[in-house]
Amino acid sequence: MARKKISTTIYITPEQNESLKLLHDRTKVPIAVYIREGIDLVLREHQSELPGQLTLVAAGDKKG
Repeated sequence: MARKKISTTIYITPEQNESLKLLHDRTKVPIAVYIREGIDLVLREHQSELPGQLTLVAAGDKKG
């Protein structure tokens, strides 16, 4: 079952739009999938800046 998605508005450059359209034409993957994948990449890259529980290893590293 597909997860529920929420709608939002983003602004991209004309070059980004054209590249995404070309990618879609060649792969038939919806542009929205690529945008969600890009968001996931950014969130993973900045995960340390997000609130959440520490792993046991990370908690052990914080002990001083």
